[in-house]
Amino acid sequence: MKFFPMFLRVAERDVVIVGGGETAAQKARLMLKTEARLIFVAPELDPELAALVDEGRARHHGGMITPDLFRGAALTFIGTGCPGIDAALHALAREAGALVNVVDQPALCEATTPSIVDRDPLVVAIGTEGAAPILARQIKTRLESILEPRLGDLVGLGGRLRGAVAARVPRENRRAFWRWVYDDAPRRLHARGAEREAAELIKQAIEAGGAPKEAGTKGAVTLLPVSSLEPDLMTLRAVQRLQEADLVLCSDASFVPILELARRDAARIVVGRDHGTEDWLVSDQRKVILDEFATGARVVWLVARRDAERAALGLPEDIERVPAVRV
Repeated sequence: MKFFPMFLRVAERDVVIVGGGETAAQKARLMLKTEARLIFVAPELDPELAALVDEGRARHHGGMITPDLFRGAALTFIGTGCPGIDAALHALAREAGALVNVVDQPALCEATTPSIVDRDPLVVAIGTEGAAPILARQIKTRLESILEPRLGDLVGLGGRLRGAVAARVPRENRRAFWRWVYDDAPRRLHARGAEREAAELIKQAIEAGGAPKEAGTKGAVTLLPVSSLEPDLMTLRAVQRLQEADLVLCSDASFVPILELARRDAARIVVGRDHGTEDWLVSDQRKVILDEFATGARVVWLVARRDAERAALGLPEDIERVPAVRV
């Protein structure tokens, strides 16, 4: 990756937008969704930007541009419409140590603006390092259809209740509790507009010390038969299961590249690495999986496709088999 994906805190910090026309206005519309202090830098502003200044939602700097103007800013956008002027202003901003995005000049960008799916405080950003913006927008459209419009309200409620959960729900039950909130009855209620009922259900569960037993303690086992070691070929469902897993067990050390797709805090067991031999028995692996399943854990077992039938023997009847690789 040339660009590392991360989120910047811009609340109560300056974001400088250089340019007074439509290009600057596009960046302003994006940043107005945040709590940043906006500064428009241009001799003149178009009516949209001028109105924002009149309303007190931004400041206007129409004088000389020096490095001091950019010093301490969280982010700087440069888009005057003239590539030569933009390049010169980029040099001034970099002299001040600013993080800069120069519109339509990827080589001069220290930061890029992704396509965004906004369910504040849930935000999904899709970037292609400037290589395929149309593809990023296509992915954004798909995600917009998957994530219900008011999902952010449920996420916000969860954030406000984290302290209560920490105080009343035992640590070992918290992951199951939050999984229940976002993947079970509370989310279903919230999605169909029963927001008050969803909130009451969550608060009742907190008072009870965790998710309902039938939801919070049920484990799951997913068998992923692997026929390719290319992570890019993994199916969407396989990636989803890896992201949900509490434990990922590899039956072969060569599957390690696929572990990059699992969530970072999932436990991992790699046969041949953790146990010193490639001959760690399938029965031993199965016992570990069943023990974890009994505690309510979600387990993903990566096995060679040729071994999938043998591996499945003795596992729960409702085991999920997910094609790991796109055909």
